[in-house]
Formats: sequence, C-alpha cells, structure tokens
Amino acid sequence: MKIYHNPRCSKSRQGLAIVKEANVDFEIREYLKEPVSAEELTEILRKLDIPAIELVRKNERDWKENFKNKNLSEQEVIEAMIEFPKLIERPIFVKGEKAVIGRPPEKIKDLL
Repeated sequence: MKIYHNPRCSKSRQGLAIVKEANVDFEIREYLKEPVSAEELTEILRKLDIPAIELVRKNERDWKENFKNKNLSEQEVIEAMIEFPKLIERPIFVKGEKAVIGRPPEKIKDLL
C-alpha cells in the first residue's frame, strides 16, 4: 500500500494510524517533499475513479487566487495540482488497482 501523506494534516495522521494498526506493509510518500508527476497523478485519479476536480482542495489560497471560477479542462486541473501540490486532497491510499481518499479516515478500511 502506498500512502500519499502530509504529516501536518490531522486526517493524514489518523489514516496512517489506521494502516499501522492493521499491520500491513506500506510506503509513505510525502508528496509535498517529493512531488508527483502528471502521469502519476493521472494514474491515481484512474484508481480513485474520479475527475481531477474532485481531488482539489478548493479552500486553499492557491486555488482561490489562481483557479477559482475558471472553466479548466481535466489536464489543466492536473497541471494546477502539479504546480501547487497543496491543492491535492489528502491522504490518498493506493493498493493495487484501487485507491481511496482517507476522508473520513475510516474509508481506508475499504482497502484493507
């Protein structure tokens, strides 16, 4: 299992605790320190089975200042998240061909 994690986020920390408690193998990816590529983000979206806009944290200042009220294409939304990784909703848990956003953290149990 791969966890796209932000240690400053309480939901991300709660999700990590659930995975640790489940005693499964996992890899942590601190995506703010080690950014994801457009290809990787596209693959995550496919596994989540959602459009890119549903992965955006729309209350972030970067979104409000640069993208709010704009009609962006799927690719433009992905590019926005690559340029401003804080826009990516977290935490994301990926296992095989499936992924979930850990909000609420209990959703992670669907992958375990």
